[in-house]
Amino acid sequence: MNFHVLSVIPEVFDEYFNMSVLGKARKRKVVSIKTYNLRNWAADKHRKVDDSPYGGGPGMVMKVEPIYKAVQFLTKKLKIKNQKRNTRIILFSTRGKLFTSKEAKRLSKYKNLILICGRYEGVDERVAKYIADEEISVGNFILSGGEIPAMIIIDAVSRFIPGVLGKNESLEEIKGSFPTYTRPEVFYPDSKNNKKSARGRSALGRKLAVPKILLSGDHKKIEEWRKKI
Repeated sequence: MNFHVLSVIPEVFDEYFNMSVLGKARKRKVVSIKTYNLRNWAADKHRKVDDSPYGGGPGMVMKVEPIYKAVQFLTKKLKIKNQKRNTRIILFSTRGKLFTSKEAKRLSKYKNLILICGRYEGVDERVAKYIADEEISVGNFILSGGEIPAMIIIDAVSRFIPGVLGKNESLEEIKGSFPTYTRPEVFYPDSKNNKKSARGRSALGRKLAVPKILLSGDHKKIEEWRKKI
């Protein structure tokens, strides 16, 4: 699986993509994550990728030309074959389709994902109409750019790629979501550190213990308990 991220600040991805599960998956070459600076495809010496909006209004709009040239580079120079079948070009937008686990699973079937990260006041509408295959929104809120959504997409999609997680059963979509506990079996909150919040104060003087069913060793009953929670 190949992820190609187009951004004006590609350096923000380096540390996150080199850590933990994704970092290990990259080292094993299960996934490939490459970032590209959109300014490399700017037409002027100042590497400008934005301009004022037609019709007036606040802010700046990302230009269509650098994005078009960058996508053309990825599809031609990297020799991406059968583009429509193997590749999906995604633009992050508040008007896009809401990203869900179901969408992540769908996108994991492609060989290449090209992720366009917007910035400033927005992206020239011609990118959405003629370059991107689809627009995706990661939630009903506004972010400063598409970099965080790109991280979310890559993380969520990667989990469906065989070999990224240690076991397929690790997928919460398969095992379900339920409360989890680990050592110590009994925890006594430190009163000095729990007076600042109402939730912290509610734990004062209490013995916070792991549910007995989880200590029983009866896996059938534990499974039933987890399904009821």
